[in-house]
Amino acid sequence: MADKDGLKVAKDYHVDVPFARQGNFHVKGANDLDWGMKKHLSNIFDPKTGNTVMFAFDHGYFMGSVSGLERLDLIIPKLLDSVDVLMGTRGALRNCVPPACKKAIALRTTSGSSMLNDDLSHEVVAVNVEDAIRMNADCMAVQTFIGADGQLSSIDNLSKTINDGMRYSIPTLGVIAVGKQMERTDRFFKLATRIVAEMGANIIKTYYCENFEEVVAACPVPIVVAGGKKLPEDEALTLAYKSISEGARGLDMGRNIFQSQHPVEMANAIRKIVHEKFTDKEAYEFYRDSIHE
Repeated sequence: MADKDGLKVAKDYHVDVPFARQGNFHVKGANDLDWGMKKHLSNIFDPKTGNTVMFAFDHGYFMGSVSGLERLDLIIPKLLDSVDVLMGTRGALRNCVPPACKKAIALRTTSGSSMLNDDLSHEVVAVNVEDAIRMNADCMAVQTFIGADGQLSSIDNLSKTINDGMRYSIPTLGVIAVGKQMERTDRFFKLATRIVAEMGANIIKTYYCENFEEVVAACPVPIVVAGGKKLPEDEALTLAYKSISEGARGLDMGRNIFQSQHPVEMANAIRKIVHEKFTDKEAYEFYRDSIHE
C-alpha cells in the first residue's frame, strides 16, 4: 500500500490539453473498448456533439412520490423528444415508458435506502445484469458513497456491477452521492470521481463545483453534471452553461425539468446549451420565447 505521508498535492492538471487517449472515438476513455460498449456509449453520447441530455426520474426509489413525478406515465412521454437518455428504475421504465421509445436507457441498479433512514449510504445491487440485458439498458447506474459510512459496501456494489458490465459489454455509470455531512468542494469531487473512474466506471455523474475544469481534467472518463435541487430557470441554465463550457459532456437534469412550470420548454433550453453551444442568456431567452408562443 502506498504511504500517504509525504505525497505531494496535485496541482498541474493541464486543463487546456485534450485527453491523450481520445483516439478516433467521440467518448473520452472509451477508444479501446469493444464494439458493444462503444455502441451503448454512442446511444448515450451524441456522436456529432459528444454530449448528452439525461432526464433523471429515479427519485422515487428512495423518496417515494416526488412533486412533479406523481404521474410518470404523463410526464415522461412529453419529454421524449427533448432528451437523449432516460434514467430510471426498472419498475418505472417497464410501467411508464413506451417500449417503442428510441431513447438510451440508464438503468438504476442499486437500492436499499429511503428517506426514512438517517444514513442513505448503505445500498445493495438490487438489479442483476441479466435484467439489465432484458431491458436493453445502455448503462447501469450505481450510487457511490465516497467518504461515507457505507463506502466499502458501495465500492463493492460498483465493482460487481463493473465486472458484470465488462462481461456483457454494458457500461457502468458511477453516481457520486453527496450526503448532508459531506463536503461539496473540488477537493472532494476530484477524489470521488477519480476513485470511481479508476475502479472502472465508464461514465461519472457528479455535481458542478469550484475549479470544475480541474475535476474534468483529472477524470479519465466523461463527466455528466447532476442538476441537483430545483433552481429558478435562469440559474439552472447558468449551471448547465458553466458545466458544459468547463468540460462536462452532459447534463442529467431531474427536478430542474420536471418541477419547472414548463418542463418541455426547459428541457429544450438545456438541449440548446448541450448540443448547440447556446450561452445561458441565449438559452433563457429561448425558454422565455418558447413559453409565450
